[in-house]
Amino acid sequence: MEIKIAQQIVDDWINKIGVRYFNELTNMAILTEETGEVARLISRIYGEQSFKNATTQQEAKEMLSDELADVLFVLICIANQTGVDLEDAFNRNIQKKTQRDFDRHQGNNKLK
Repeated sequence: MEIKIAQQIVDDWINKIGVRYFNELTNMAILTEETGEVARLISRIYGEQSFKNATTQQEAKEMLSDELADVLFVLICIANQTGVDLEDAFNRNIQKKTQRDFDRHQGNNKLK
């Protein structure tokens, strides 16, 4: 799916089901909350923490998938309400990183 289409789907959903966008500060707080939920799962799936209940690896990965989608949804909300074309911004960002880091990671001994 193109990012532009995802932005339109979110906008349609907000206007039909969500009534309106939360304000930018509220969405920033929600993004932080959702990111924390991703961090919690990562620390339990890949880190040293454990789940409090008997959660299977498959259940944990499904939860992670859902939380990452929550982060993406809120990020798209913020982009929509601030007038950011994420597809264009992403393409420019990749070009910037490619030019800036073309040789940087290849020469990093820590990555070998």
